[in-house]
Amino acid sequence: MNLLVRLDKWLWAARFFKTRAMARAAIQGGKIQLNGTRTKPGRVLNAGDQLRIQRGEEIFHITVKAISDRRGPAKLAQNLYSESEESRLRREAVTAQRALQRSQYAQRQRRPDKRERRRIIQFLNKD
Repeated sequence: MNLLVRLDKWLWAARFFKTRAMARAAIQGGKIQLNGTRTKPGRVLNAGDQLRIQRGEEIFHITVKAISDRRGPAKLAQNLYSESEESRLRREAVTAQRALQRSQYAQRQRRPDKRERRRIIQFLNKD
């Protein structure tokens, strides 16, 4: 039996998006490419199709392995597709780079103590 599943429903079942509405909006916004071209949410998906999914700053290059219209556990959803090794490495590198940038900005800012406040006031009142 060959199951016919819409692209937006498959993206929801494969857990790329929390809702079908979000998947549909991403497809209509051009964030999803099927076999290298823009597509519509109602497009029927087949095993072996290539998808490029842009979700925020993450970009996935995947191959559809199985078709499902039911949303299940994340472990089972990962069996619906295979991500290219290059795509996975690129995503991990970007994630690590963002974490490094975040750690540089995350140094805790504290309020100036009494001595520092006096120096700030003295500096600002220089004429």
